[in-house]
Amino acid sequence: MIAIISILFASFLAPEVSAAIGGDLNCTVYNGTMFVWTPAAVACQNTISDASCAILYPTTDTLGLPAAGNAAGRPLACYTTATVTPAAVVLDMKTAALASCPKTCGFCCNTDAFNCKNADYPRLNCATITNSQCNSPAWRNIIAADCPSACGFCGQGGCVDAVTNCGNDLSICQNIGMQSFVNTYCQKSCGRCPSTTTSGYNNGGGSCTSYVADSSSNCASWAKNGFCTNNFYTVDQRRARCGSTCRIC
Repeated sequence: MIAIISILFASFLAPEVSAAIGGDLNCTVYNGTMFVWTPAAVACQNTISDASCAILYPTTDTLGLPAAGNAAGRPLACYTTATVTPAAVVLDMKTAALASCPKTCGFCCNTDAFNCKNADYPRLNCATITNSQCNSPAWRNIIAADCPSACGFCGQGGCVDAVTNCGNDLSICQNIGMQSFVNTYCQKSCGRCPSTTTSGYNNGGGSCTSYVADSSSNCASWAKNGFCTNNFYTVDQRRARCGSTCRIC
């Protein structure tokens, strides 16, 4: 405890400088020039208040705290007892930061919701998925299947609600006039998830190593608009037109 207090006190006295990310490079990516934070580094919420985290883990970097795409140095107290970088990772320090202030420390990608294997052949670049895509009805189902670690969808079995407010009124799950909507947009809340969610869309059932070739040049744009996940179309229709894009055997 004395060591932690000393580190925080030293951090307040340290001059403000712009420092490259050093020491613990978890949740970063090299952009060709330097290491920067991935969107998943700060995609979660702190378990205690942001204000408390700012006190526990102050930064002296002129860029501020870690943010998607920037190179702000991770606050030292998030992972080490050292006062300068490069610094050795102290597991107890990192564990404490993960439990209380993962967003402030840029550790979101190491939390349970963000730490899992993505699909072997994702339709998106999992490392560049943005928060707006995570909340977009056009992308959420695709991301849950292909890049669950990017949006905190680990442990969801590849199935999420395409819109984020389905759980506010579960009566829609039984509303006769809403069935087309809930089948497409509220699969998780209304229990409409496909029985198989191994990878991709899995509309063909089971797993395979190759997919039916696309017969249309419009598949990429159709998939973005929900063609591969909208139950209005049958599996046979999806397979005939966009088997490869929709990952259908």
